[in-house]
Amino acid sequence: MRNALSNMLESRDWILADGATGTNLFNMGLSSGDAPELWNADQPDKIRALYRGAVEAGSDLFLTNTFGGNASRLKLHQAEGRVRELNRLGAELGREVADGSGRVVVVAGSMGPTGEIMAPMGTLTHALAVEMFHEQAEGLKEGGADVLWVETISAPEEYKAAAEAAARAGMPWCGTMSFDTAGRTMMGLTSAAMVQMLARLAPAPLAFGANCGVGASDLLRTVLGFVDAGADMPIIAKGNAGIPKYVDGHIHYDGTPALMAEYAVLARDCGARIIGGCCGTMPEHLRAMREALETRAPGPRPTLEMIEAALGGFSSRVDGTEPEGVGPESRRPRAGGRRRRET
Repeated sequence: MRNALSNMLESRDWILADGATGTNLFNMGLSSGDAPELWNADQPDKIRALYRGAVEAGSDLFLTNTFGGNASRLKLHQAEGRVRELNRLGAELGREVADGSGRVVVVAGSMGPTGEIMAPMGTLTHALAVEMFHEQAEGLKEGGADVLWVETISAPEEYKAAAEAAARAGMPWCGTMSFDTAGRTMMGLTSAAMVQMLARLAPAPLAFGANCGVGASDLLRTVLGFVDAGADMPIIAKGNAGIPKYVDGHIHYDGTPALMAEYAVLARDCGARIIGGCCGTMPEHLRAMREALETRAPGPRPTLEMIEAALGGFSSRVDGTEPEGVGPESRRPRAGGRRRRET
């Protein structure tokens, strides 16, 4: 299936994705607990500004404001009957901004977790999960999204349901999981186990990887885990802008533009092809990331010590793939070639 993202992956060594959605919208006045997706209908100019901020900062790809746009999450706001509408609007606004940018920009239809626990531990069945994701996917497709972007998933069963929904909608897709629990997802999946899952998954995503989690250091350790496990498809890295801290009544991420520039270059050298930010990542971070990727030559694959020195320490001694009692300091990268510089 030919599409804007696969064409870009064939012609580019790296692609700059966008930054945070929630952090930027909170700065625009969104209240905690409100559904950002309602702004697709009620505050369209602010959503245009969100998208435009990423594009003007240099992003080649941005996610739509539809992360919580499934029936399960929208039910919390009595909007479960508006799934298709809100997703269509989120994608339409994105299409407008992308098409008006004067260059090729990929509109990625964001689909976050349902918030439910999959059976047999919970009550969410595979069929119902597929139905919810499919409803959302059809709205994003109608609005003109280039690709579906499944993100912040913890359960492999939910990831598989999203893949099936993408197939039903006839849409290409990408998918990231959040490795926020000592190198594992909340439901226990390791980076190596994700690669193994992808080898058996149909339809396969155009790209896969990790987003959110704890901090940028932990996320890059996960990327190294993907490479060690023999991943053979493009890797996505979307790390948070530093570590969240509670300051003056709100959450603040301490990552500076300079730190995120270091993160972007390290992500590329770790093996990521699509590089962006997650929570706390603002346009000023994206501009610094773009400049660093364009001006700094590719280097050798970083060691964990290099990552820690540049971005700060890891949140846990292990990343979920080592034998019990073995710390990350014992891991060393495999020898590998350098990527050519992007033209």
